[in-house]
Amino acid sequence: METPYILTLITVPNRERAEAIAEALIQERWAACVNILPSVHSLFFWQGARQKEEEWLLLAKSRRVLFASLAARVKELHPYSVPEIIALPILEGSEEYLQWVEEATARQGDR
Repeated sequence: METPYILTLITVPNRERAEAIAEALIQERWAACVNILPSVHSLFFWQGARQKEEEWLLLAKSRRVLFASLAARVKELHPYSVPEIIALPILEGSEEYLQWVEEATARQGDR
């Protein structure tokens, strides 16, 4: 059985961008909650070269059915040409919390 709830990880270059993206996701109901974690040390390959950056990490709680739109909105607001937007299934959670995620991300057509 597929879970309808997801945790989306998004890295951004700074606090200002983290807050702007988090605010948009909440205000537009693409996410119920976004945690912002500072000072994530990222190592990766980009365009054939090893990179090292200090980034901020967003943890967005949402629903799987909203992922494509959530990702599209992040891409509109993100300065990277290929931003990290990865969704993981929420396999378990308190019934009350998951119900709140459902309610907080209810789109106008859902009601």
